Amino acid sequence: MSQPDHITALDLNIPDQQNLPEEFRSYFEKCDQKLGMVPNVLKAYSHSPEQLNVFSRFYNELMFGDSNLSPLEREMIAVVVSSINHCFYCLVAHGAAVREYSQDPVLGELLVMNFRAAELSDRHRGMLTFAEKLTKEPNKIEEPDRENLRAVGFSDKDIWDIANVAGFYNMTNRVAAAVDMQPNPEYHAKNRE
Repeated sequence: MSQPDHITALDLNIPDQQNLPEEFRSYFEKCDQKLGMVPNVLKAYSHSPEQLNVFSRFYNELMFGDSNLSPLEREMIAVVVSSINHCFYCLVAHGAAVREYSQDPVLGELLVMNFRAAELSDRHRGMLTFAEKLTKEPNKIEEPDRENLRAVGFSDKDIWDIANVAGFYNMTNRVAAAVDMQPNPEYHAKNRE
């Protein structure tokens, strides 16, 4: 059995790429060149150019903007948060990114199932433990949690970035679940070897 053949379970009147404003056509072309596809999340948001603009700008800033967190670390957070939330879309898409950045086809699977089963540095274990608690029990984050991150080398700016990445994926996981957003099938085979 395969996954459903839709972008979302909603009828959003998603426009064809050629009917998008020029800036989004160019953005989608760059995605296609770099990834070999346009991620379904972007296609879904394209029904509202204003939302697509905000979503894509915030995503790009969080995941590729200036930060002491590496792209791999940001993707690791995305996978662990999405694992807790059981977000099929993000687990497939960001699991592929973890495999790409780490050059380790097993790491993405370990993070999907249980990050504690992976051999991680103290830095990464601390970061992911914080992201897990922020996802499961945000009201219980206290100064000792931030101190634990400082103890493994994170600055206060880094803690801000960890919190923003974790918070972003908690939001996107919920939207994806609510609308039955499906990952692009191409993600499944990426970076497996």
